[in-house]
Amino acid sequence: MKKSIPCNTGGSPVFPLIFIFINLGIILPATAQTLLPTYLRTEYKVNPVTDATAPRLSWELTSPERNQMQTAYQILAASSLEKLSEEKADLWNSGKVAGRSTAQVPYAGKKLESRQIVHWKVRSWDKAGKPGAWSQAAYWETGLLDKKDWQAQWIGLDPDTLGKGKTYQLPPAPYLRREIRLRPGFRKARLYVTALGLYEFSINGQKAGTEFLTPGWTDYDKRVYYQTYDVTSQLKSGANVLASQLSYGWYAGYLGYALLVGNPVVRAFYGKVPLLKAQLEVEYPDGKTETFATDNSWKASFGALLESDMLNGETYDARLEWADWQKPGFDDKSWQKAGVYPDRAGRLVQTYPGPPVKITGTLPVKHQTQRPDGTYIFDMGQNFAGIIRLRVKGRAGDTIRLRYGEKLFPDGRLMTENLRMARATDTYILKGAREGEVWEPKFTYHGFQYVEISGLRDKPDATTLVGLVIGSDTPQVGTFETDNAMVNQLYRNIDWTQRSNYVDIPTDCPQRDERVGWTGDAQVYVKSATFNRDVASFFTKWVVDLNDAQYENGAYPLYAPRPNLRKTDTFSPGWMEAGIICPYQMYQTYGDTRLIEKGWVPMVHFMDFLEKRSQGTYLFPEGTFRDLSPKGGFGDWLSFGKKTPPDLLASFYFAYCADLMAEMAGALGKQDDQKRFGEMGQKIRKAVLDHYTDTKGRFKTDTVPYGNGAGYVDGQLGFSGHTQTAYANAIYMGILPAKSIGQAGDYLAELIRQNDGRLATGFLGAKPLLPALSASGHSALAYELFLSKEFPSWGFEVENGSTTIWERWDSYTKEDGFKYNAAMNSFNHYAFGAVCEWMFENAAGIQPAEPGFARFIIRPEIDPKSGTDRINQLQASYHSPNGPIVSSWKKEPDGLLMNVTIPVNTTAQVYVPAASVNQVVVDGRKLTALPEIKSSETRDGYVVLSVGSGSYEIRSSR
Repeated sequence: MKKSIPCNTGGSPVFPLIFIFINLGIILPATAQTLLPTYLRTEYKVNPVTDATAPRLSWELTSPERNQMQTAYQILAASSLEKLSEEKADLWNSGKVAGRSTAQVPYAGKKLESRQIVHWKVRSWDKAGKPGAWSQAAYWETGLLDKKDWQAQWIGLDPDTLGKGKTYQLPPAPYLRREIRLRPGFRKARLYVTALGLYEFSINGQKAGTEFLTPGWTDYDKRVYYQTYDVTSQLKSGANVLASQLSYGWYAGYLGYALLVGNPVVRAFYGKVPLLKAQLEVEYPDGKTETFATDNSWKASFGALLESDMLNGETYDARLEWADWQKPGFDDKSWQKAGVYPDRAGRLVQTYPGPPVKITGTLPVKHQTQRPDGTYIFDMGQNFAGIIRLRVKGRAGDTIRLRYGEKLFPDGRLMTENLRMARATDTYILKGAREGEVWEPKFTYHGFQYVEISGLRDKPDATTLVGLVIGSDTPQVGTFETDNAMVNQLYRNIDWTQRSNYVDIPTDCPQRDERVGWTGDAQVYVKSATFNRDVASFFTKWVVDLNDAQYENGAYPLYAPRPNLRKTDTFSPGWMEAGIICPYQMYQTYGDTRLIEKGWVPMVHFMDFLEKRSQGTYLFPEGTFRDLSPKGGFGDWLSFGKKTPPDLLASFYFAYCADLMAEMAGALGKQDDQKRFGEMGQKIRKAVLDHYTDTKGRFKTDTVPYGNGAGYVDGQLGFSGHTQTAYANAIYMGILPAKSIGQAGDYLAELIRQNDGRLATGFLGAKPLLPALSASGHSALAYELFLSKEFPSWGFEVENGSTTIWERWDSYTKEDGFKYNAAMNSFNHYAFGAVCEWMFENAAGIQPAEPGFARFIIRPEIDPKSGTDRINQLQASYHSPNGPIVSSWKKEPDGLLMNVTIPVNTTAQVYVPAASVNQVVVDGRKLTALPEIKSSETRDGYVVLSVGSGSYEIRSSR
């Protein structure tokens, strides 16, 4: 029987083969010489289910010809494939629409109804006005658009087994089932399912879909998401069993810092009992339907899953399994009726908009070691987020315990101190099956590289464990490779860290008792994220969480969703601005104006909050955020030396957000808001420079003591405006006038030299540091920092064995082991991975010139030095919304070789390092012999080529 297919898949794209043909120089037949649309998506996904009543359609274009451009398009939409033609299209025929748009084109056909399948295709006219072939057909399906479509009730089973005086309160997970009968001849079946907590749903013993940790984390008091599955192939005529297991998840399990408190009550922040809401709709050829919904006819019990928690792990006693409980004929007389629970008024039930969390890969064991105490340590060779699959033989009652950790102590013991109160332990109790047993957890995940196993009766082998990588299924869009092994490992570390922490929400770390969506981490890293993975639908989901979490006064919180984990957690400068920066980045990368339109009211509310808090001064002088902890907010978290005042950074962010708001208002046609925020940004910059700079243009602190005046981290040297972080952010955020950027860059460079050529930045300073150096004429120094292996640096982590990005610059050294408080030693923390932005935009030189990359720049900064520890060649690619962009360069004895690829329907300015056009040759020909090169000029040591689509080999001689 075929596996069920989730309708709302967000799977990785299969990039068109035509690109391979083009890059190999293969000429396609004459019939393919015009534009061909491919990779059709609806709301960023391939063939999804969506609640959008006017979903946005996107496609890419391919052509073997250079300088190809779409001049018009036509979209057809129909209720069936048979009707998908110009003559029969019954939902929408856009006609020929002039323009270049290939992304975010809204459906404008007949009004859609719930459960409707819409087939669509598109064709494009090229630059000569010649129509291309129609694309292959794609489709989308509408979900349950009206709350009246839901017949299902919330059902569950109250464990009522919370122990008293225990460190952990981990009740058993509920099992739910109902047997139904179907008459013969059904043609279509859809399952709509959600939970308060986590669910796994099966039909006749077969899991519906491949998702993990469904339905995701939201503010459950405001909204919950559901998944839709095509389960036609899983059903049969006659008796069928609908079954589900539930777990407590984010809804009723442990969250964040809750375990630190030691108070058992903090286990359930949203509710105590996990609940299921599901309905199966079966359609017959005569158009009649049957609906089977969760209600009091369902039966419930507990079983083998004795404990289940996101942070603490699972305990599974296979001896307690209900044999065949998911199949017809099972005797459930001993089970009780499921409880029916009322819905919360105003709670929205919506289709899940993000990429599903899935098992995205597997990892074999790299090495195993037996310890003196009889336990075994398995090294997976990679720090990652996920679970394991266990294969084992033994006697009934044998207990296998698996503990997880990121590091080992020098004596080979598993290091778990950095997990804090997260138990991160799975336990499997064997039933004694003669053929052996296979088990994997269902409702938890861990951050780890090492697994300690105890309780094995026999020596393990290569099949005992397999690592299952868990994460949101965000398609890979970036590659970055050089001839420098350290840099290549660094890029792998960055991508693995993103994969580990983009698990429904952008968590800070996947291993300890935290794993919340920290806003500061998210905003500093968001641009880097877009170069590595397609995160459009991921942030579409999380920005809603962020807006749902906004405080009544307008401030965005420290993390989203926002359960009340600690009374001291409110908001912080550099963190709360994620509410502006993340939607803005989605607009910049994907040209997404709908996301910012939907979030406009919350974003304006936030700007009103900032303006009110500035009390008419348009800046935040020292003490403005004294009510926050620690001392004005987190500031440049985990920096070294003198601390940049959080209020100074808050003033910078105030100006930066005003600028972003003005730009977004312009994109939305909100002229009054554009004028307001444009003027606001100017006022803030003037106020900041008047208040915070001296006569030499140096940043300074106010004379009023800040806090207790003694600093706040490890007794270090107090606050100063004259820091690497201050100048890096001022340059990056456009705080300074153009005439002052060079001077600020000189101050920044001097501070680095005074620090023995090393960085001193924390979370808020590391991201802008290298871009600011490059922007101010210090690209060579940026390369020195980037390639450094001395502490603190990115290379230092790689040299000390990292396979992911660390929370601290000095979390571990091979010589000294673990440093600082073990509880603050995450080895899988993406904030410092924001250097990836400089890698793509500066080292590779790929920069957008307008939102959505319809126009972009390739301006690589070449490593000025050569040698075995330098970068002598680099190749990066980025699959933009229009198709693949490639930028590669290689140093040659007599100059530089560049290869670039420009997608169809885009244009680019390619900056070639050269003093004169006479030094530049493209495809072996001088520029004067290339009419497809539209123009060329010399600018700032580059020859600038304006080019259209195609692949180009460019050489510049000295």
